[in-house]
Amino acid sequence: MDAKSARQLAEKEGLQLADVKFSDLFGQWKHFTIPVDLLDFSDKDRLPFDGSSIPGFKEIHESDMELVPDYATSFVDPFASNSISMVCDVYDPHCKKFFERDCRTMAKKAESYLKTTGIGDAAYFGPEAEFFVFDDLRFDQRENQGYYFIDSKEGAWNSGNGGAPNLAYRPRFKEGYIPVPPNDGLQEVRTDMILTMRKCGLKIEKHHHEVATAGQCEIGIRFDTLTRAADNVMIYKYIVKNIAHKHNKVATFMPKPMFNDNGSGMHCNQSIWKDGKNLFAGDKYADLSQTALYYIGGLIAHADSLAAIVSPTTNSYKRLVPGFEAPVNLAYSQANRSAAVRIPLTPEGNTAAKRIEYRPPDPSCNPYLAFSAMLLAGIDGIKKKTDPGDAVTENIYHMSKEKSARIKKLPGNLSEAISALESDHEYLLQGDVFTKETIRTWIDHKKHKEMGPLSLRPHPYEFYLYHDV
Repeated sequence: MDAKSARQLAEKEGLQLADVKFSDLFGQWKHFTIPVDLLDFSDKDRLPFDGSSIPGFKEIHESDMELVPDYATSFVDPFASNSISMVCDVYDPHCKKFFERDCRTMAKKAESYLKTTGIGDAAYFGPEAEFFVFDDLRFDQRENQGYYFIDSKEGAWNSGNGGAPNLAYRPRFKEGYIPVPPNDGLQEVRTDMILTMRKCGLKIEKHHHEVATAGQCEIGIRFDTLTRAADNVMIYKYIVKNIAHKHNKVATFMPKPMFNDNGSGMHCNQSIWKDGKNLFAGDKYADLSQTALYYIGGLIAHADSLAAIVSPTTNSYKRLVPGFEAPVNLAYSQANRSAAVRIPLTPEGNTAAKRIEYRPPDPSCNPYLAFSAMLLAGIDGIKKKTDPGDAVTENIYHMSKEKSARIKKLPGNLSEAISALESDHEYLLQGDVFTKETIRTWIDHKKHKEMGPLSLRPHPYEFYLYHDV
């Protein structure tokens, strides 16, 4: 798809509107809609908006900003009538350049930086974003009350529900992985999702129920280059949420919405290529190259600060706890899901499929920033020849306390991760991908808009523990 093809698509489908989308710094899609005949379908298109109303962007005295459509991302929008949809980059007319805190621009800079290092010319990412689909999701937080309530027709807790005919067939806690219907009560909802995704240009590999009860799902989408893979995650989330809404359900990518069952991750498969050759294939451990091992070394060395970007919410650390297949152990291993870095088994001789999978990220992250940060950490490992140590081949969850204690763990909460980012972020500044101002904006937001307000509010479980002290 290019600008000419996008124009032809709009004309062929008789589309009268253009819905233009972009992401704020924290990974929330924004949009507005214009008549399609206001577009030239060229690189001269500039669409003005108020940057002071977007989190992480501009102050009110410098609010005028512009969107530049990337026509390669165009698709017929299934949820905006008579509209062609496209993803945009953010342009700062004050500086006459693309905005340094536009996360999509940052992703493009990460790809450009890889080329300037001479290490490779393309980075591929294959994200695996999990999510829940609930039938009811209610919450409130006031001075005198605070609660949340989740319900799902397939939630294990409804097995004894007598309010209506109870047809049973519900996944038990931690037993929801790939059952057939009727235990899998969301087959047709996910089918609607993937057919819609295909119409919007996403390449689908599979869909299935995930481990948790109460509607945990995963849809596998094909890997792509860094920026396009991030675009695909945004389109994926958009479609999942809207199709769930169409079925009178609610989808959430919150990492740990439900106590005592598995949370939702976004494992990220990744590899670097040069001149059409996969640089991660080799003759070292698990048929990896030395380059791949150094890349893993970079991920592990910077894992604490990376966590502030790839697991960026207070809720992320409700997922990153032992006992729920959570990748808290900073080790690498072939086919071993108890390690933070897994090397998937691939067909013998298929060097193109060789990759590493970084498992700590979750789908609450901004994919443009998360993929960029992981690539920068990996490049830093390659440049510094960072040794990842020996692979761990046994189940870390079943190790003795003494052996397990020798393996470094991820931060236990967002505060620890943010502290690590404050002290370890030089690798993110390479190639001007992140700037000190961007990192400071990120840290300030997490401290003052998320962690701070949460710390002031009583938790419902505190009443269980302390009401009678």
